[in-house]
Amino acid sequence: MANSMVFTKPELKATREGYGEGIAELGGKNKNVVALCADLTESTKLTGFKNKFPERFVEVGVAEQNLAAIASGMAHMGKIPFISSFSIFSPGRNWEQIRTTICYNDVPVKIASTHAGVSTGPDGATHQALEDIALMRSVPNMTVIVPCDAIEAKKATIAAARYKGPVYLRFGREKTPIITKEASEFQIGKAEILKEGKDITIIACGTLVYESLKAAKALEQEGLSAQVINCHTIKPINKKAIIEAARKTGAVVTAEEHQINGGLGSAVAEVLSENCPVPLRRVGVNDSFGQSGEAAELMKYYGLTAENIVKAAKEVIVIKEAEIGMFANPEQAQGKLLSEVAPEHYFQLWGGEVIKTVPELEKALEKMDDHTFHYHVNKERNDFSTWIQDCCGDRMLAEELRKRTDREEMIEVLKKKLKEAKK
Repeated sequence: MANSMVFTKPELKATREGYGEGIAELGGKNKNVVALCADLTESTKLTGFKNKFPERFVEVGVAEQNLAAIASGMAHMGKIPFISSFSIFSPGRNWEQIRTTICYNDVPVKIASTHAGVSTGPDGATHQALEDIALMRSVPNMTVIVPCDAIEAKKATIAAARYKGPVYLRFGREKTPIITKEASEFQIGKAEILKEGKDITIIACGTLVYESLKAAKALEQEGLSAQVINCHTIKPINKKAIIEAARKTGAVVTAEEHQINGGLGSAVAEVLSENCPVPLRRVGVNDSFGQSGEAAELMKYYGLTAENIVKAAKEVIVIKEAEIGMFANPEQAQGKLLSEVAPEHYFQLWGGEVIKTVPELEKALEKMDDHTFHYHVNKERNDFSTWIQDCCGDRMLAEELRKRTDREEMIEVLKKKLKEAKK
């Protein structure tokens, strides 16, 4: 859970500082950890590591392509190299070397990039990396992590050293609120629920996690309950957590300091479109470059604030309620259970039988063999529950079915519901 002081008196610290602390700690624990930099040692917070372990620090100069290639060679010899530069330079300038010498060979190089996003501020558009998540998550074998605060950044750095293969770590320049605790769990690939809610799910990474918590608080004041998820690992993304959240709330907003194309929002959209389609809005930079300015005013200008998340949440809730299946009138929902769904929503059982109505599903459950039933209902999924939720619109019935793995119990639930619908 988020620190309770987060809204009253938040401690401010840049995520790049967490990286510096993490790699310095790693250096004392693992002699195979080495650090390489492209003439930005102080800015990327590598000074501590350099001073403690000068024999394991390499300054390659303004040569980001060499930075990646040398690190790959060191990784082949058993080292765990961390390469550091600004995000716009690494992976911005050395993407091909990262792809070919690091990812293609699947070696454990950790790419630690700082000064990401528009919060880089006065440095302007040329130094504001807004496309780096898209670049990195598109490459095979790459893991992508975007910590939400300095504490999580330190944990992510330490975890990355133990993690197999290449890892991309994205850090910011600006000091941002500390919202996690030293004792908070961090696991690569696992999204963390910071706040429970039932009306809308907000999935965020990096600096926008804090803004999402603020947005959730504002929504509460208007009677709307928002779930907030810190999705620090963009790849591999936690599909199970996203699907469960979407089924629970029926509407999703993503928030990130990155282009809306190719980043967290796109990754979440891919998961939902294939597994649990629900209304979605993406908060991020809308297909434009940055510009010079103070970090706070740029975040506001590009719509990266709690207010923008609140607006998106309200829009998506309206869409959810207006969609087929989210009926204000319960009788209308019950009528949907008895009618035939559109042809494109017919349910096809393993084996070929097509189901067009819930009564047909009930009859099919009674006669299908165990192999077919367990194909559709197992630890990973409940296809019947998902179909009823997505195509028939009865979320409560879908949840009742999802809780059950016994076929007879599912049949009884359906019979009871259909009996009520016929009255």
